[in-house]
Amino acid sequence: MPETNPPSRDGLTVITTHINADFDGISSVLAAHKLYPGSVVVLPNAGEKKNLKNFFISSLLYLFNMKRSTDIAGKRVSRVVLVDTRDLSRLGEVAAIITEQTPEIHIYDHHPDQPGSMKGTLEVIRPAGATASILTSLMQERGTELSREEATIVCLGIYEDTGSFTYASTTPEDFQAAAWLVSLGANLDIVSSLIAKELDPAQVALINEMLNRSERRMVNGVEVTLVSLALEEYVPDLATLVQKMMRMESLGVLFVLAGMGNRIHVVARSCLPEVDCGAILADLGGGGHPFAASASIRNMPLAQVEEKLGALLAARVKPIRTARHLMSAPVITTAPLLPLSEASRLLTRYSINALVVTTFDDENEQLLGYITRQVIERALSHNLGACPVQDFMFSSVATASPDTDFNTLVDRIIGDKQRLLPIVENDRVVGVVTRTDLLNLLVYSKEHARPEGSEVSAQPHYPKQKPVVSLMRERLTKEMLDLLEKIGRVAHGMGFGVFVVGGFVRDLLLRRENDDIDIVIEGDGITFAKAFAEMMGARINTYTKFGTSVIIFPNGFKVDVATARMEYYPFPAALPEVETSSIKLDLYRRDFTINTLAIRLDPDGFGTLTDFFNGQRDIKEKRIRILHNLSFVEDPTRVFRAIKFEQRFGFTIGKVTREMIKNAIHLDVFRELGGLRVFNEFRQILEEENPVPAILRIFDLGLMEIIHPGITRHNELIDQLDEAKKVLAWHDLMYTDEPIERWVIYFLTLLAPCDREVSEVVARRLMLPPKHRKLLTEERFHARGAYIWLTHGLPAANSDLHRQLSPLRTELLLYVMAISKDEAIKKAISHYMSQLRHITLSIKGRDLKTLGLKPGPRYSQILADTLAAKLDGKLKDRDDELAFAAGYLEG
Repeated sequence: MPETNPPSRDGLTVITTHINADFDGISSVLAAHKLYPGSVVVLPNAGEKKNLKNFFISSLLYLFNMKRSTDIAGKRVSRVVLVDTRDLSRLGEVAAIITEQTPEIHIYDHHPDQPGSMKGTLEVIRPAGATASILTSLMQERGTELSREEATIVCLGIYEDTGSFTYASTTPEDFQAAAWLVSLGANLDIVSSLIAKELDPAQVALINEMLNRSERRMVNGVEVTLVSLALEEYVPDLATLVQKMMRMESLGVLFVLAGMGNRIHVVARSCLPEVDCGAILADLGGGGHPFAASASIRNMPLAQVEEKLGALLAARVKPIRTARHLMSAPVITTAPLLPLSEASRLLTRYSINALVVTTFDDENEQLLGYITRQVIERALSHNLGACPVQDFMFSSVATASPDTDFNTLVDRIIGDKQRLLPIVENDRVVGVVTRTDLLNLLVYSKEHARPEGSEVSAQPHYPKQKPVVSLMRERLTKEMLDLLEKIGRVAHGMGFGVFVVGGFVRDLLLRRENDDIDIVIEGDGITFAKAFAEMMGARINTYTKFGTSVIIFPNGFKVDVATARMEYYPFPAALPEVETSSIKLDLYRRDFTINTLAIRLDPDGFGTLTDFFNGQRDIKEKRIRILHNLSFVEDPTRVFRAIKFEQRFGFTIGKVTREMIKNAIHLDVFRELGGLRVFNEFRQILEEENPVPAILRIFDLGLMEIIHPGITRHNELIDQLDEAKKVLAWHDLMYTDEPIERWVIYFLTLLAPCDREVSEVVARRLMLPPKHRKLLTEERFHARGAYIWLTHGLPAANSDLHRQLSPLRTELLLYVMAISKDEAIKKAISHYMSQLRHITLSIKGRDLKTLGLKPGPRYSQILADTLAAKLDGKLKDRDDELAFAAGYLEG
């Protein structure tokens, strides 16, 4: 076999496998794709069956240059690479390509020869447990680089076809191949979870019944899922189904009780240290491990077993929710002499319903009481706004310490009828627990999820938490994971809470690449950033006003660090004022629920996802949702971000969120919005991989008028925007090393019909920097002139084409291609870019002087004429150029 498999020069290289590919076929396709650079993958009939394998295929499309057979119809295929099969009848649509075009055939297979087996121009066929093993050996010989994810996928094929190395067909090559893949980081947890056999219809029906009968309970602050079933016959693999349900629903704790005959079978699974399944079921006569256990109980009714289990859970589940976990911090306090009118403004500013009243005595804080919104509003209705807070506050106040358990908190708040409970440590008020906090915890379960279209309340919810460390290990590089663990250890050692938040977490759940790490510190973010940067030998930029820092590593990688903060807006469209806060309030200030997710990085809770605002649910349901109904009034730029995320992820803007966008437009809140902020958001949309749907959405919502009412959705616009997308794709393919500002082409295309006056207004409105202002108001019209010349001047000599197009930067050339319907114009610009623009003269002005030409303005004209002659093919080398220039001596 050759050392490399270069792309075929006269046609496509197509990689395929058999119909209804198993994991070995899929894995082998990926391995072959690595061995044949530039190839395309065509899976016959992929996705027709709704099973695990085809879901797996659809989840991995981004790893392959995947095409449908219709995508390559009519194209020349010069080579077909077959993996895990030699049977023409099992190739689906690819069989027609082979019979009609007779391409070169390369075959990689581990199956024995059969009558009618295809023959290839290159064959690598040998006995092995899996075709993936053969291809892995070849990759290892060549030193092919694989990511951890790719190694896992290839390993999956080997494990499936060898029965996890138990089948008689397994060979030493299979073990060696798997060992190499594991050394590259193949994740065997993922492999083992995927090679489990698929469910039969009866099992699917039973799992469906388990889901329908599941009940979520909060036990000592821990969510436990219980399922109670009465089955007519014995189910031998109940434990397998329980494990399936755990994975499907991402549950932390699951207990399934199944009545079968005269026995009640209990199967339990837990991935939380607070719930020891073995210890709990030992009291029912069973046992097992802390994370997996079972019990079989005779002659006891199902309801009685369920009741007994409930009592055991209440006694055995370790409480993890103390005041420290529940409290909101830092506390918003007020002085006792503050007027009630000012206290009312504080409540509105911070979106809270009560204020703690404190005073300082010899620099020590003293708790005096608290006052509620209800009391303040009633006082204001009686014109008592000038009265001090202390006149109407609740002064008899129970308190608790940060380690107070959940049940005690309930007794003090509910029993004492107290609106909030101050949490005191070392004579300082460090937080508060409210009745809302307790209610959110008591009712928290997916059964109580809000209906579609509703918005999140003004107060943060009690967070949903689940472990995602396995997902992190699956998706992140080892270097990234190590970095996050180091951040967690250092912050924890300094006594700070630490989280990775926002888009990084969102994209992790969406399984999208995102290396932009945003760290939030509960404490002093700048102090942490300085310490961590020094430890890592990195540079740091700090912004004290906002409590933020950027750590810049020696290789250029950056990590953003911020102190947990809250913000308020003094007036609509204003820039926010920020203050130190907790992770809850930090997440509450963000734009959409999908961006409010955080993952703990401290060693004790590393990889724990924290979700206060149902962001996971909105990701699952593909919905963009604001956190409160004044979101767009406070920051109108969020409207552009809503559109950007909606189109990027294929989501839908929620019903109420759409209404709030319309309301913001009606209130004209964009009028006060600074032009530079509008420009930055709009440019980010235009920088998306495919911004066209987002642009059209902006028109649909009437938002383009914010920039200028003269930018309209005219009849040709969609075609021109689509053409701009094609032109950019062509440029990316042809000129991979030429950086351009992609957004500029779309922006100029939008403004194509607009005159110079409108362009000037747009440039001022968006506060464009000088470079882009000139591009919009001057250079665009030079490009327009070149376009008009091309319309009438083709065909043209190379020199004329160069003279017209050379003053235009690449973005303007692509813009002209986008707005032109004439293929001749596109070809002329393509010819200029590929053949003419890099042609230069070998001679310079000093050569003209050597020839005896007197220096002066003539030099420029002589050199221009010489270049024109060279462009037109009249001059071949330096001697020709000198001879041509020398002709001016005679003149």
